[in-house]
Amino acid sequence: MYACLSPKAIGIRMPLSEALQLAAATGFEALEFSVLEAANLAAQHGVAYVKGLFAQNSVKVGDFASSVDFNGDDATWQTGMERLPRLADLAQQLGATRCTTWVRPFSDELKFGEHFDTLVRRLRPAAQILSDHGARLGLEFVGPRTLRQGHSFGFISTLEGTLGLCNAVGTGNVGVLLDSFHWFTSHGLAQDIAGLCNQEVVLVHLNDGIDGKGPDEQLDLVRALPGETGVIDLSAFLSELSAIGYDGPVVVEPFSERLKTMSPQDAAAATRDALRKLGL
Repeated sequence: MYACLSPKAIGIRMPLSEALQLAAATGFEALEFSVLEAANLAAQHGVAYVKGLFAQNSVKVGDFASSVDFNGDDATWQTGMERLPRLADLAQQLGATRCTTWVRPFSDELKFGEHFDTLVRRLRPAAQILSDHGARLGLEFVGPRTLRQGHSFGFISTLEGTLGLCNAVGTGNVGVLLDSFHWFTSHGLAQDIAGLCNQEVVLVHLNDGIDGKGPDEQLDLVRALPGETGVIDLSAFLSELSAIGYDGPVVVEPFSERLKTMSPQDAAAATRDALRKLGL
């Protein structure tokens, strides 16, 4: 496992060149990047220029978020699919092998079966394109019960359910984005992680919960830095990931208002320090 900076996840907005300098200065080994931004830079300066930005800062190419919206309508999904082969090719040239997206845990229109079938239909061709370009697709389940309340139909919100979706897609390169906050709010157990293998985990998000709230009371966009509250047993979480040989990036996504008040340098440094305290 290695520390990967996601500027966006800690409230930082800056160009790729500056983000790479920040990652290097604060001790991150890798950087999560926008493949759309990278494509714009490559169109202007060439792919070698973008690769050079990473090399100059001695920072690894981390994960990238899918540019395809799988949770919206068909027209929006199709628009994303039309540009995916070009972006997947660029990602391959940059050495990026981990792409991620999230699974909406509810619907107000689709019952579970129809929702499942629709998502499989959309994910399968995208996953195949990524596979053809040497990349895996990680699906992030969203655990908080509070997020599903008030909606007509619940959907996948657990690790087990996500693995079922991965298997249904059937391309062999779809796994999970395992987020400690979502694992905790879905009442996940350490033994659930022990049942995985390294290839099934595409990316790891590390966060902590809010003190004084149980799993069913946590709000999705209100979290803490890893180890800040001790609400989530991150030692067990990381121990099981180590035991299965997970060798990929670890990204902190705390949605912390405190971090947003800091300078980019201080926010990134505080995030890196939190990971160091957990042995990363």
